[in-house]
Amino acid sequence: MVLIPGGVFTMGTDTPVLYLDGESPARSVNLPDFYIDKYEVTNSLFSQFIKQTNHVTDAQRFGDSFVLDGLLSPEENAKVQNVVQAAPWWLPVQGASWDHPEGIDTDISERMHHPVVHVSWNDAKSYCTWAGKRLPTEAEFEKACQGGKDGGLYPWGDDELVGGAHQTNIWQGEFPKENTEEDGYKTTAPVGTYPANDYQVHDMIGNVWEWVDDWWTTQHSLDGTGPRSGQEKVKKGGSFMCTKQYCYRYRCPARTKTSSDTTGLNVGFRCVRSA
Repeated sequence: MVLIPGGVFTMGTDTPVLYLDGESPARSVNLPDFYIDKYEVTNSLFSQFIKQTNHVTDAQRFGDSFVLDGLLSPEENAKVQNVVQAAPWWLPVQGASWDHPEGIDTDISERMHHPVVHVSWNDAKSYCTWAGKRLPTEAEFEKACQGGKDGGLYPWGDDELVGGAHQTNIWQGEFPKENTEEDGYKTTAPVGTYPANDYQVHDMIGNVWEWVDDWWTTQHSLDGTGPRSGQEKVKKGGSFMCTKQYCYRYRCPARTKTSSDTTGLNVGFRCVRSA
């Protein structure tokens, strides 16, 4: 873990890209020091949790989870039913889970240092509790994302490329038809593949969405705290499926929501601890 120094920072933005997501307004939030995982929780770490606790994930209980079209074997693709009409490329796949990322005929043997996926908010919270940590608040995530660049768009600054080089794992090409993989990866990348920000934290945007503790709201408090209850949880950071044309949420102030038991190939997490 790395120490994130406390103090006042700018949370949110007065120039939102996705206004309905509640990215605005910018507000000054004061946080105490806290520690955050340097990397997203990996398959290797999550497997230790499973072995010690016999935890059954929500995806395993439900029997399926969401996977991007084009990643399935013909056999698994033939089994897909009940496709979401609004997102026909996002397929509910039987047997997809943290240890079978693209269905039952796949495994993680060559991906132990990739971020764990197909984990719900419930699963993430259980892991962090087991590890003696907790999920970050949205304010903590956003401060760590900025890397000391107050109000910054990306963890490294305001330009998407640095010296022509990709700084994170997102989608290149026309989503969902073609991924040119200019950043080197079709789906998840091993944690720490791309440079850390100035706080020495990696992958705060891109790679996988990350759960935070907060309930969803677009009516923000001025002190950065989330509501005490709600219907959906906040996710931050965007994923390897995000593009500027389709899902421009790989920005520090960006956010989205989903139910606490939702799982998919593009969702993971990391933990924090109070200092």
